[in-house]
Amino acid sequence: MNNLTGIFREKKLKLTPQRIAVYKFLKSTKEHPSAETIYKALQPEYPTMSLATVYKALKTLVEVDLVQEINVGEGNFRYDGTVEPHPHVQCLNCGKVDDIEGITFSDLNDKVKSYTSYDIVDSKIYFYGVCSCCKNNTTPH
Repeated sequence: MNNLTGIFREKKLKLTPQRIAVYKFLKSTKEHPSAETIYKALQPEYPTMSLATVYKALKTLVEVDLVQEINVGEGNFRYDGTVEPHPHVQCLNCGKVDDIEGITFSDLNDKVKSYTSYDIVDSKIYFYGVCSCCKNNTTPH
């Protein structure tokens, strides 16, 4: 929490209760929720918070590198409280998104440099498959 306060103070941004709530929610889950999912989860505790406020909070948290925005190609963004570079995998059946832990592709940007004239600044790695729940015809957790 002190890290959050320091980052907002350094960037001269106001640390609102809504921004704190969105950040804490993302840090408390391994899921990769959409803004709508976050909004619905926070509604009971923050009944006056609008979906627009959630979107604005997420935009700010992404800008200050406290939250990662991921796009697995489904037309809307998902959000991840883990900002260290890591790959994601999405189930093609139920849409669930998980982190892939224990593997990094940190040297990939350097390897790609010799294949392009672009200056590579970032990369996102997404994998697609079928999760164990769908494979076994059980309800996802």
